[in-house]
Amino acid sequence: MDNKASDEARTYHHIPTMNNLKTKKPNSPNRSRSRWSTLWTYSIMGAIALLMLFPLLWLLSTSLKSPSENIFQYPPQLWPQQPTLENFIKVWETNPFGRYLFNSTLIACLTVSINVLFCALAAYPLARLKFRGREAILITIVSTIMIPFQIVMIPLYILTVQLGLKNSYLGVIFPGLASAFGIFLLRQAFLAVPKELEEAARIDGCTELGIWWHVMIPAIKPALVTLGIFVFIGSWSDFLWPLLVLDRPEYYTLPLGVANLAGTFSLDWRLVAAGSIISIVPVLGLFLLLQKYIVPTEAAAGVKG
Repeated sequence: MDNKASDEARTYHHIPTMNNLKTKKPNSPNRSRSRWSTLWTYSIMGAIALLMLFPLLWLLSTSLKSPSENIFQYPPQLWPQQPTLENFIKVWETNPFGRYLFNSTLIACLTVSINVLFCALAAYPLARLKFRGREAILITIVSTIMIPFQIVMIPLYILTVQLGLKNSYLGVIFPGLASAFGIFLLRQAFLAVPKELEEAARIDGCTELGIWWHVMIPAIKPALVTLGIFVFIGSWSDFLWPLLVLDRPEYYTLPLGVANLAGTFSLDWRLVAAGSIISIVPVLGLFLLLQKYIVPTEAAAGVKG
């Protein structure tokens, strides 16, 4: 009996079932088409990235070329035959680029701090508070984005001179104290914050300013970082406004310093390229440092658990 039972068990074990049958699914045409579509998409994106990086690589190549090399030779040579840092040393020693770097850093950091603060203060009531005329105020603010800076440049310059802010750091910062784009961006971020967080803070006795600082600001950190990077890049690379309000070289920013490398009667593109690389490196470093914060986050995670 035992032998018969064991034989039946072995026979039952080898009976094919839905669990132990391994069926091999044929490749779906849609899946193959999706793979080719992904491959083409990444190929196009890679080609566009190379096109965008080429001017930067050419600028770096020009800055590393020695005076004996012809930067206009044909066919062009991307990498110099004898790379040298002589152009960077000459730019740093013959021009106060250290002072320019300090001025640009100070102005950009102050502009970012003030702009993000004012935009966050203006965006919060437009997103979370209900009052008469809120939509009209928002439309008016957003519509100013369509006005070119050249139209308001002259009134801003006259106001800056009347306030005694010419040839000062505050005079350069003045137009960037707030921005319509920043207010709109942070308003949209505030709208995405769940109401449960706000209601819980009110139950705990938090004031409106306390809710803004302790609840809303931490919930929109990615938007704040994104706005800060945009404002920093805009302030760092601004040329026209500092050129208007600054006459004293000790207040010059990096764009003005790079422009001064182009002499009145002579122009050495190697020095201009070296100065441009010096002005670009801090922005690239900032972006690489903060790129992990520029990601969409779920503020609703704060109400889970």
